[in-house]
Amino acid sequence: MTRLSLFPALMAESYREVTPQWLKARGFAAVIFDIDNTLVPHGQEATPEVTAYFSALHEAGIRTFLISNNSEERVKPFAEAVSSGFVCKADKPSRKRFRTAMAQMGSSSGDTLAVGDQLFTDVLGANRSGLTSLLVQPVEPHDPPGVAWKRFFEKILLFFVNKSEKQLKSPEE
Repeated sequence: MTRLSLFPALMAESYREVTPQWLKARGFAAVIFDIDNTLVPHGQEATPEVTAYFSALHEAGIRTFLISNNSEERVKPFAEAVSSGFVCKADKPSRKRFRTAMAQMGSSSGDTLAVGDQLFTDVLGANRSGLTSLLVQPVEPHDPPGVAWKRFFEKILLFFVNKSEKQLKSPEE
């Protein structure tokens, strides 16, 4: 089912809250991640913390994929560092690359979570693809000019989101 919603299904402070235990408890076998300002600040390489996080997901049997609107020069080294599949120049919120990611991971919309920091690209693209979308707080409060203007509109939309219903809960809850 295609959802044209800009509203995320779930919200979290950080990708770190999306633990292997949380994912498995909710039936997720795969996760699609945005990179810039979701996992690291814009343009930064994969940190040891991010690399360890992806290792923990993989050890738990969770498949991962990176989708970015950025160039291959940016995305490929990051993907290699975290041992993840990737697509670059994804044209998010297009559904095409989300479908590519699921096909390459052998997952479906029902068992794949999409994690990102932007409503107009990550959340909308995931929702249009029938995925469960999870919006995280941006890693850095300052965005490049091409992104900064969108944050103004995101703040207006997020005012209408009942955050208490969308916040992640531990696997026990």
